[in-house]
Amino acid sequence: MTEALPEGRLENVSAALLLGGASSRMGEDKAARHFAGEPAATRASRMLASLFEDVLLVGGTPPAGAVGRAVADGEGERSALRGLVAALAAARAPRVVVLATDLVRLTHDLVLALVAWPEADVVLPRRDGWIEPLCAIWRREIALAAARAQLAAGRFALHELVSRLDARFLEGDDLRRIDPDGTALANANTPDEWSRLEVL
Repeated sequence: MTEALPEGRLENVSAALLLGGASSRMGEDKAARHFAGEPAATRASRMLASLFEDVLLVGGTPPAGAVGRAVADGEGERSALRGLVAALAAARAPRVVVLATDLVRLTHDLVLALVAWPEADVVLPRRDGWIEPLCAIWRREIALAAARAQLAAGRFALHELVSRLDARFLEGDDLRRIDPDGTALANANTPDEWSRLEVL
């Protein structure tokens, strides 16, 4: 059972944390794996709940202490795109921040920078040509329609979805000011990567 949400700061943006499932490279559920003394999804959800009133925990099983309302993935093969569709469909606000659980060093500042950036169908970080669609703010109705169409066509790549939408990027000096050491967008996919990020 998840904890009740505290009174949030923003009502016009929802936030969704994609819990995912057991990771073959990690060997266990990332959402439940501890980072800085508590399950990663619990830690991330508390951060989101300090910023947003509507917080969703999408797919998987929320670990103890996770804050938000649980939302099931849709039927079919599990994928990030399916999780995104579930998040956008269940969100209450017109824009939705969607995050992956394994972005264990993500900061308040980066999330708020995405919210404050000039609006588009999707706003996301880009560093050296690489984008992170699972650290992005999506315009709910437009992105949901495009994501559902892509899912129905059996094309699961989030990069493809981004390319079909009006996208704006947080990048260059703006991103470096927010994330000077370049770790906020680091994915922890293996136990070794997880341990390295935890001691930074």
